[in-house]
Amino acid sequence: MNDNRLGTAVSPYLRLHADNPVDWREWGPEAFAEARERDVPVLVSVGYATCHWCHVMARESFSDPEIGALLRRDFVAVKVDREERPDVDASLMASASAFTQQLGWPLTAFATPEGRVFFAGTYYPPAQVGQVGSFRQVLAAVLDAWTQRRHEVDANAGAIAAAIAQGATADAAARGSGVDAAAQGGEPSDGTAPGLPSVDAIRAVTAQLVSAEDTTYGGFGGAPKFPSAPLLEFLGDVAADGDDVARGLLGRGLDAIRTTELTDADGGVFRYATKRDWSVPHYERMLYDNAGLLAVAGPEQARGIADFLRDTLRRPDGAFVAAQDSESTIDGRRVEGDWYRLPLDERGRFDPPPLDDQVLTGWNGLAIRGLAIAGARYGDDEMLDLARGAADAVLAAHVRDGHVVVRSSTAHGTSSAPPTIEDVGLLAEGLLELALVTGAVRYAETARSLVDDGVAGRFDTDPVLRAAGTATGEQPQTALRSGTVALAGAAATLGALTGDRSLRDAATRLVADRAHTGTERPLGHADALGVALALQRPSCEVVVVSEVDDPMRRTARAARRPGTVVATVTADQARAWADAGFSLFEGRDGSAPAAYVCHDHVCALPARDVAALSDQLR
Repeated sequence: MNDNRLGTAVSPYLRLHADNPVDWREWGPEAFAEARERDVPVLVSVGYATCHWCHVMARESFSDPEIGALLRRDFVAVKVDREERPDVDASLMASASAFTQQLGWPLTAFATPEGRVFFAGTYYPPAQVGQVGSFRQVLAAVLDAWTQRRHEVDANAGAIAAAIAQGATADAAARGSGVDAAAQGGEPSDGTAPGLPSVDAIRAVTAQLVSAEDTTYGGFGGAPKFPSAPLLEFLGDVAADGDDVARGLLGRGLDAIRTTELTDADGGVFRYATKRDWSVPHYERMLYDNAGLLAVAGPEQARGIADFLRDTLRRPDGAFVAAQDSESTIDGRRVEGDWYRLPLDERGRFDPPPLDDQVLTGWNGLAIRGLAIAGARYGDDEMLDLARGAADAVLAAHVRDGHVVVRSSTAHGTSSAPPTIEDVGLLAEGLLELALVTGAVRYAETARSLVDDGVAGRFDTDPVLRAAGTATGEQPQTALRSGTVALAGAAATLGALTGDRSLRDAATRLVADRAHTGTERPLGHADALGVALALQRPSCEVVVVSEVDDPMRRTARAARRPGTVVATVTADQARAWADAGFSLFEGRDGSAPAAYVCHDHVCALPARDVAALSDQLR
């Protein structure tokens, strides 16, 4: 008998396992209640729809009737889509780090009925390979420990849960101390904002990255090689702040991605390369990698990425789906990478790799931001149209009354997974970028509401993680801009637009701890450094009030650097921004064209042409 309950799941990853002989359950209190009733351990398998090794383990193990029968008898088996449930994935990853440093997907975790992990690993082969046991051997060992050494299992699970809880408490205490320091308003005499690393400390990170650069093939470190968009964006921020070394690192890094096998012929970028020279890509293509690179890519590279988003990941309603698979079916065989190795003009003879058709709020926010930045930088109206289309689609389906109510949706429905700080922060930041470029205040008004939610911490904690004491919050990632960092960036921008100093203080509190970690370990924690650098710089606001084709707009946008906020609006739009409570725009609806360069809302006389504006921006 197969009670597999994944056939009606919203997640495409879960639906891929609907025909397994494993009686999979979705993550939730019901699965753990069943485990308590039966007094059996819980197997939690985490992956995502375009994960190659997840597919491999599914074919080798989860499609095996004997393994299915063993899991039905002795375990409660739970499938988790890490894209749908990043909160669950983060908690399990934190627990899994007690057993292996080779973290990744598929993630295989074993938990007590109380939700506490007592053993974990990643991919397990069907037969033992070296010191890595087969999946059957792992199941047998876990079951033996559960039945014969239960006290050790419980002690192990309790110790891991306690360590996670202690770490979460320490993080909360650090954030609390930042709140107190900012609330007291006492800035050190050297002008350093409370809790943030100094400008010198942030810029010194460039020297660390020089040491880590692969001077032969470009990029950082050895194999595997990742595009690491947050790291490249930090280099872009430091370069814009006047650092030529950072500019060189950024240019060489982007060239390595653009000119090697990591970029497909259609412009899309693969998740990583398995070789140091960027060859033999891991062929899945993620929305977040491509969206993140848009913020720093050169014109040719940005155009190629935008074409990929438009032609491959964009839905008819304008939203972007999460990813494209590494595998496809060619001549009746399921193979990895073969479709991508075909010339573009031959690919049409075969079905393309399938899509992970989830629309994720946060990832779409990242795409909106990247398209808005690149579209403004290169004067590309189509990129701005793509950003608007995604924004309107996500706002219509995932946001209600200024609040994110949906994290994930597909053609099969709306997921019950709660929105996370990633959704709120990344969407807020994307909407603000779009608003500043297009002048459409409605995007900024929604962003303001989202930032209020994010700063107030209005997020639901998963009941299983809450009961187990293992809710970890958002974890740093090397590939995806942090929702916490994005929320800080959005708060700082809103502070510049409204004159509300408390928003800048909130941004400092959000980003300080991550920024300090980034100065020590930039390869894995760089995304906070750019926001920290912006917060350390004197606030500069630039408003251009003109028709859309006025050349002062391009001049102002070229002045984008850490600490500077640039808005381009028409006179009517300026009036709408002022009416909506954005004080920077008050009195800006008079004679146009005019450009206003302000420092902490104290503005110079309006510039009326490019030459005058350029002088004020120096």
